[in-house]
Amino acid sequence: MFSHSAFRPRCAKWLIATGLFLMLGACVDKPNTLERVKEDGVLRVITRNSPATYFQDRNGETGFEYELVKRFAEDLGVKLQIETADNIDDLYDQMHKPGGPVLAAAGLIATDTRKQQVRFSHPYLQVTPQVVYRNGQSRPSSANDLIGKKIMVLKGSSHAEMLAALKKKLPGIEYEESDAVEVVDLLRMVDEGQIDLTLVDSNELAMNQVYFSNIRVGFDLGDGSDQRWVVAPGEDNSLLNEINNFLDKVEKNGTLQHLKDRYYGHVDVLGYVGAYTFAQHLQERLPKYQKHFQVSAKEEKVDWRLLAAIGYQESLWQAGVTSKTGVRGLMMLTQNTAQAMGVSNRLDAKQSIEGGAKYFAYMKDQLDDKILEPDRTWLALAAYNVGSGHLDDARKMAENEGLNPNKWLDVKKMLPRLAEKKWYRKTRYGYARGGEPVNFVANIRRYYDILTWVTQPQLEGSQVADGNLHVPGVDKTKPTEGTNPTL
Repeated sequence: MFSHSAFRPRCAKWLIATGLFLMLGACVDKPNTLERVKEDGVLRVITRNSPATYFQDRNGETGFEYELVKRFAEDLGVKLQIETADNIDDLYDQMHKPGGPVLAAAGLIATDTRKQQVRFSHPYLQVTPQVVYRNGQSRPSSANDLIGKKIMVLKGSSHAEMLAALKKKLPGIEYEESDAVEVVDLLRMVDEGQIDLTLVDSNELAMNQVYFSNIRVGFDLGDGSDQRWVVAPGEDNSLLNEINNFLDKVEKNGTLQHLKDRYYGHVDVLGYVGAYTFAQHLQERLPKYQKHFQVSAKEEKVDWRLLAAIGYQESLWQAGVTSKTGVRGLMMLTQNTAQAMGVSNRLDAKQSIEGGAKYFAYMKDQLDDKILEPDRTWLALAAYNVGSGHLDDARKMAENEGLNPNKWLDVKKMLPRLAEKKWYRKTRYGYARGGEPVNFVANIRRYYDILTWVTQPQLEGSQVADGNLHVPGVDKTKPTEGTNPTL
């Protein structure tokens, strides 16, 4: 027979045990954001799809923000998962959603409004907001010149907030915010005269100006601003602290400077006149030689766009040129180099490209095995220009100065010394015009970047179809320049 008296002690014990279990469970802390990221093994990051942040080319994912946040994910020992926002407001909205991305890396500026919504990291890149107008129109030089102009900016951007604050002082300023455009669209609209003005950060303008021959900078609107990463609001600082530690570390160890140099260190090489000329030549000259570049690149296992960039630096993609020093052809080969590479006619574009490709591949193969990419490519280009002996001299000088002889950023500091007697007299190969390979590599990197961006489908208005490059901002009806000048 069931005994109530026997049940009571057992029931009491069960209740006590259950209470203790619940109390202990309440004492166990939930994992913080950083712990969850590491447990999941994935860092979810939201960004914008643009040349300055994140895009995909034929080699895969790339972009300044992508490269930086990829290194952060590697630092954490987790995989990187990239998501793209339709617009800036959408990006910030995603940061507030439970289960959404934990980090936004998209060239964001910490404005007063946004500081109330999210938390910002330490800065990693300083940019300047610039007023952009169309060449041929009156140049704006102050905020008063914005009155009466048709202005459009990205909705939710720091530029929109700047204009809102300015409008309080100058009510005559009118502007439109759009969430249906990106920076490239705004620049195209100014270039084509659809709008009078826009505001763009200096880094994005510099990267895109080559595509739009009519855009000009009117003036800088305000002081420089710092770009920062963003995490969701709250009191959990675990991920933010880790981000700040990482950004401080890459600032100190040179990684951040390397990426800045890679994406922004050579953006002013062309200037406006050079940008327009290059855009014309992309349309008028490159299609004649593109297949030769592609075939030779495949044979030598080189990116065809890098070969094309070398060819442009050497001859502006002209097959019949001859320099005062006797180098000839599209790749400007010396007689000795041409013979060594099996080129019988330097003025034959196909032979010249084949010879240049072989020579570059040869210079690359001669480098120390310890030199890794991308430094291997930049150092090979320097050797292509100045010779492997002089490059070795510069590398030894770098090592003597406590720098890394396998890093282009360090070696390029030493190359100009080869033109100074107090330095070159101590070297094995003596004098060289050491500043030339530095400019040579910078120019080629710029041309290569442009070709990379133009030949990837995400950049609106620029595409490759049937072997022809289509470049915005170029009037195809203008006559082609002569093709056989003496350089």
